[in-house]
Amino acid sequence: MSAEFTYYAPTRVVFGKDTEKQVGTLVKEQGCKKVLLHYGSESAKRSGLLDRIKASLDAERINYVELGGVVPNPRLSKVHEGIELCKREGVDFLLAVGGGSVIDSAKAIGYGLYHSGEVWDFYEQKRQVEGCYPVGTVLTIAAAGSEMSSSSVITNEEGNLKRGLNHDSSRCKFAIMNPELTYTLPQYQTMCGAADIMMHTMERYFIVGDTMDLTDEIAEGLLRTVVKAALILKDHNDDYDARANIMWASSLSHNGLTGAGNTSRGDWAPHQLEHEMGGMFDVAHGAGLAAIWDSWARYVYKQKPERFARFGNAVFGMERTNDAEADALKAIEQVKTFFKSISMPTNFRELGIAPTEEQIDEMTLKATFFGKRTLGDFLVLGAKEIKDIYLDANKG
Repeated sequence: MSAEFTYYAPTRVVFGKDTEKQVGTLVKEQGCKKVLLHYGSESAKRSGLLDRIKASLDAERINYVELGGVVPNPRLSKVHEGIELCKREGVDFLLAVGGGSVIDSAKAIGYGLYHSGEVWDFYEQKRQVEGCYPVGTVLTIAAAGSEMSSSSVITNEEGNLKRGLNHDSSRCKFAIMNPELTYTLPQYQTMCGAADIMMHTMERYFIVGDTMDLTDEIAEGLLRTVVKAALILKDHNDDYDARANIMWASSLSHNGLTGAGNTSRGDWAPHQLEHEMGGMFDVAHGAGLAAIWDSWARYVYKQKPERFARFGNAVFGMERTNDAEADALKAIEQVKTFFKSISMPTNFRELGIAPTEEQIDEMTLKATFFGKRTLGDFLVLGAKEIKDIYLDANKG
């Protein structure tokens, strides 16, 4: 029996070619006067994207200031820099030009502008969020789904702590999505995005409670689509339809749709395990998720093997037998095979890290918030279980 639910997805999506030229109109509709153009690398400048955005803002007589330099696993120090710049310049709207890292950084700046005091307190769960300055995005990377989600993940360089925060006030007012803006991405980054998108739905799919049939069908359809599109993009980097499907899947996978009506918000243990890997080793998020998932899945699958069996059949077309555990293991192996086929790692060695046992102990401790929490829904993980999964991933 499925749960009652509230589905909230207020972001206005403007999808298609040349849609970035509409940014000035969209910001003007928010009644804002001065914008922070927040971006990552210099590619946004070299490609001409920032110039097109500025021209659109200029046409609506909207002032702006710039802050680039956001990196993957966005840093708290950049958030602090952004907060101070926005206060000094009187910024009242945050425009993220980039992917999840830039959007998450903009959301964190928005929290800091709305509240007094240290913004990291919210990520440490020492204070509760009351609001956020308005955020919009021109999406250039399909991966994190931050463009339609309530989530933001920031890394504090002091202690290498990577922490997530969810609050509806940070949901983007609008998201401009032009699939052509993703053509220039390195293939590794594209495939990291595909892994991240899949994991956002798989985290919601693998729960021990009840689910809605329609939601399961939506989740499985999304996963099939991402698998198909990723395989196309291996050989055809500028295939517009594949890029469009991946980009839309990024949003739908993390805006709550693929978990609506389920009796749990999701498992999320692989994400929490990866956060410590990202905090310590600064690995790409999607690659980190792919590297830990196989070890997690093989550790927990016996809790509900028929769920993995259904997944294998619905997503990869694997024939089901009367042996649910055998079917589950074949499904897990198929995910591993798929990740390898798109050059994603499936263990720590392939990810390029080799944590010592002391580092694994440190990641384990941090994952439990220093003994204050457990992880997971499919199987609740304490410190022992977390360490076992890390050790297994480190064998590869």
